[in-house]
Amino acid sequence: MGIVINQSIKNTIVTYFGFGVGAINVIFLYTQFLTEQYFGLITFILSTASILMPFMAFGVHNTIVKFYSSFKTRQSQNSFLSLMLILPLFLIIPLGLLTHFAFDVIANWLSKKNAIIKDYTWLIYVSAAAFAYFEVFYAWSKVQLQSVFGNFMSEVFHRVATSILLIALYFGYLTVDQLIYGIVIVYIARALIMKLYAFSLRMPSFKWTKIPNLSSILKYSALIIIAGSVANIILEIDKFMLGQFQALNNVAYYGVAIYIATVIGVPARAMHQITNPLTAKLLNEGHKEELKTLYQKTSINLFIISGFIFLCIIINISKLYLLIPENYSEGFLVVLVIGLAKLSDNLIGNNNAILFNSDYYRVVLVFGVMLAILTVVLNLVFIPIYGINGAAYASCITIFTYNIIKLSFVYRKFKMHPFTGLTLKTLLLITICGLALFFWEFSCHPILAILLKTMLLSIVYGISVYKFNLSEDISKLLNKFIP
Repeated sequence: MGIVINQSIKNTIVTYFGFGVGAINVIFLYTQFLTEQYFGLITFILSTASILMPFMAFGVHNTIVKFYSSFKTRQSQNSFLSLMLILPLFLIIPLGLLTHFAFDVIANWLSKKNAIIKDYTWLIYVSAAAFAYFEVFYAWSKVQLQSVFGNFMSEVFHRVATSILLIALYFGYLTVDQLIYGIVIVYIARALIMKLYAFSLRMPSFKWTKIPNLSSILKYSALIIIAGSVANIILEIDKFMLGQFQALNNVAYYGVAIYIATVIGVPARAMHQITNPLTAKLLNEGHKEELKTLYQKTSINLFIISGFIFLCIIINISKLYLLIPENYSEGFLVVLVIGLAKLSDNLIGNNNAILFNSDYYRVVLVFGVMLAILTVVLNLVFIPIYGINGAAYASCITIFTYNIIKLSFVYRKFKMHPFTGLTLKTLLLITICGLALFFWEFSCHPILAILLKTMLLSIVYGISVYKFNLSEDISKLLNKFIP
């Protein structure tokens, strides 16, 4: 776990810095500098592009991670990587032509509820293509076991750039229209910078040779498109469907709530940057015991860390909403419901990496497609009745169901699960801290109240984790700072 802990710590620091900047953008700058309609429009554009991204990438970002370590010669690796650079074009180009020739049909459908969307339809396609190639170049660097710079570009770069654009808007240097186009240009620049970094680690060589298992690689890429689409549909379809059923201001309220809850998933995002290629390597080499150890350690470490973040958010959420325009407080229940779903994502550790880098990924795709359909159906039912809360209910039910299925499948096929007695102790700690501090309010300025509650929680939670040795890795880390 040495390299995992080392790069995971770096990735976590980078990721949280990025999310901190993002929080300032989403909770304060967007809500103060933009109307709710335009904030909702930007959220809609980027969410819809995220849904399209797996199609644009042709599953290549996952294929690189799964198969790269199986190639043992430099020549075969070069041929494999060259193919990975070209494959996305087989979908990006046809989708671009389709968008061009059927623009009016697509734009009119997307803007049926909110007419403002029509003029920005092309930006959805451009953003999706930029997202796709960024992920390809990021995966290129990850298989060289260099994930920190890519994580910086993934989590920090575009958020800092967006902050600058929003401040420029505030001071009158940009119009709202220029801001929206500027945000898309930032994502294009991010992909190009990631390309330069990836090629600095390993330049592509287009000397083609026969690639072993080519049919398996292409089949995996094609199927993983479905997997990636399923994951993104479950994560992003709610914002897209809200834009089809509700006014864009509701998308803005929902977007703020979702962003707050998404912070809970940051530890998993940070750790998976390095555990994903390591999991693929352990599977390719057949090291089952090491895989089981990694599975359990990632689960308990992520559960402890994400549990703390979940508590920080939930016990302070009422004060946080006092700091932004009143209408945004409609997302309170969304934060709680999605927060629990994100906590379950962390609890299953590197389960996704095990499944999508194993030979069983095809079966899991069937479950994923069924659950993606369930997500759409639940949103169709719940959004008209419950509005933004309905979208949260739909996402939470789907995420919990999907995680239970994935846990069961790994246990059935690999005879391993991520839970130990420490999992139950951690759950008990999170429950007690949450119930004890949620209803306890400090009667002072919201920012001071948040700081006081967070300090109190940090002391109680940290001492408990250390005293009961809930995580060997976390205890070792704390020992470095404790005399």
